[in-house]
Amino acid sequence: MPPIDGESMQKIVWLVLLLIFAGSEAITVGLTSIWFAAGALAALAAALLGGPLWLQVALFLAVSILCLLAVRPLARRHLNSKVEATNADRAIGQEAQVTEDIDNIHGKGAVTIRGVAWTARSEDGSPIPAGAMVRVLRIEGVKVFVESIAAPVPAGEPKSW
Repeated sequence: MPPIDGESMQKIVWLVLLLIFAGSEAITVGLTSIWFAAGALAALAAALLGGPLWLQVALFLAVSILCLLAVRPLARRHLNSKVEATNADRAIGQEAQVTEDIDNIHGKGAVTIRGVAWTARSEDGSPIPAGAMVRVLRIEGVKVFVESIAAPVPAGEPKSW
């Protein structure tokens, strides 16, 4: 078997690196090494065309960095979204009626939003009596944080229009 010269060794190294980076990307599917696979492919092309080693390394670095900077932000936004919208998110901004006095100090309070009961807390910490109308500002876990938007309507009293 004839000895392997330097040029052939460069091609083998770039091919092995390409396979390693592409293989690890296939295993992780986390967009962690695809950039380096693209760089290794560019360096392998330069090696096959007889380019010097410094050009191969420069192409590897340049293509890897460019791919990382250009594509990763787009890919992360579309493929790796950690925020999953739920139907509960629709409650934000909605008006609700307080069904149990809201008192952050005693850790109690409830509202009804479109027929669904939620544990509620006042955003600014002030107590809000039952019957009051509130606006949902945010959701944390199973609690809604609200702000008062109208005075309570005592039971049995007619509303004045």
